[in-house]
Amino acid sequence: MTLTEEITLADAQGKRVGWRGWTALVVLMLPVLLVSVDNTVLSFALPDISLSLNPSSAQQLWIIDAYPLVLAGLLVTMGTLGDRFGRRRMLLIGATGFAAVSVLAAFAPSAAWLIAARAGMGVFGAMLMPSTLSLLRSIFTDRDQRRLAIAVWASMFSAGAALGPIVGGFLLEHFAWGSVFLMSVPVLVPLLVLAPLLVPESRDPHPGRIGPVSIALSMLTMVPVVYAIKEVAVHGFGPLPVILAATGILFGILFVRRQLAAKQPMLDMRLFSRGTFSGALLVNLLSVIALVGFLYFVAQHLQLIVGLSPMNAGLALVPGMLAMIISGLLVVPVARRVSARIVVPVALAFSVVAYLLVPLAVGDGALALLIGAFTLLGIGIGAAETVSNDLILASAPPAKAGAASAVSETAYELGAVLGTAVLGGILTAAYRTGIVLPAGVAGDAADAARETLAGAVTVADTLDPATAEALRTAAAHAFDAGVGITAVIGAVLVGIAAVIAATTLKGSRTAHAEH
Repeated sequence: MTLTEEITLADAQGKRVGWRGWTALVVLMLPVLLVSVDNTVLSFALPDISLSLNPSSAQQLWIIDAYPLVLAGLLVTMGTLGDRFGRRRMLLIGATGFAAVSVLAAFAPSAAWLIAARAGMGVFGAMLMPSTLSLLRSIFTDRDQRRLAIAVWASMFSAGAALGPIVGGFLLEHFAWGSVFLMSVPVLVPLLVLAPLLVPESRDPHPGRIGPVSIALSMLTMVPVVYAIKEVAVHGFGPLPVILAATGILFGILFVRRQLAAKQPMLDMRLFSRGTFSGALLVNLLSVIALVGFLYFVAQHLQLIVGLSPMNAGLALVPGMLAMIISGLLVVPVARRVSARIVVPVALAFSVVAYLLVPLAVGDGALALLIGAFTLLGIGIGAAETVSNDLILASAPPAKAGAASAVSETAYELGAVLGTAVLGGILTAAYRTGIVLPAGVAGDAADAARETLAGAVTVADTLDPATAEALRTAAAHAFDAGVGITAVIGAVLVGIAAVIAATTLKGSRTAHAEH
């Protein structure tokens, strides 16, 4: 049976679910909410962790990087294992392991212990996310119901990103830094109790062969590439990221060749031959880059220039996150009647406008304009993510849902890394070349002030009032000038995503014709 015939048969057999299916959806949202909160909450705990464990600068980076590197390297493997051994089983194993290792992280006596725990969280986190999305594909076989379920799934990611700074700020004001890891336990325990009762097991009746060579090649593809991107973000271009990227590309070629030659590949490369699948993946990737890049500079602006606390900065972003959630839900009835190649570009146009408004966010009205811009960005990203995620799953047979979900999650993780590395790197470079230090700032203080906006603010706190004010003003001007450049590039990336959507995506009215 061809790939198209498998999808057509699945669509023909789609049945609408009742209360049990929607209750299962609520249960599956628990790990989604947790993982999305965890993505943003650690950065707020890092200062307290540094004071408690006294990590070196390299260890401090690995505390952050160990989790996403391991996660990205294992997503495809874990998604395929779920197709073979059962997606619910992988979800339960992942939840149990994630909760247990989170407790170990909360009481880590050293930086090395915490790094190892973060790597373990990456292993079990890779079991969680592909399982949730692929289980939605098997539970909601009716296309309209599945689109709504995916909108809820995407909304939980948005809600978690918004809650991260707020939850992190609250926990760190009242408890020790380990509390940001312990919060996973009360979230995952209900999942472990309710999932066996409400979530049906599903698997691929003809799974691909899981071989150690394919697993090793997939990890040797993803880990060096993600690490290279992070190296560029932190240290700039140099020999190491080039070597890492080349290594990842080489092993990626070997991985693809092995899958194409295998009779039962671990990852069915036929999925990428479908324009809708590949196009939706690229839209996802570019949308996440735009979202994370925007969050990177707006969080610094709100805290270091406007002067908001981390919790208040998080609260200022809530309108945009709510807009993302609402637009993701409201696009569902629209997507039933209008082709995705129209819906997604129109939605992304809001995000383009959002980025073009950012350079205007200076002076007294900066805060309101930034909040408005982020709200427009949320409208576009929320709608585009819902439709593109639905098309990714709809373009794959239900039996291959785990692998398709894993590829989608990999695009999300890469987008998150690239958002910081590309847009954040451009902003940092523009800031370093644009800042003009006032007289009286020299030596190590000058080096720190030129390095980052946070460094300039820290140095200003040690100077006399007049010099400190001059330094803060110079740093703010240099940062905002860099933001202007970054915003234009962000608008271009979103525009490219819109063009890809208009030329590759099919859905709604054209879905059945394609299938």
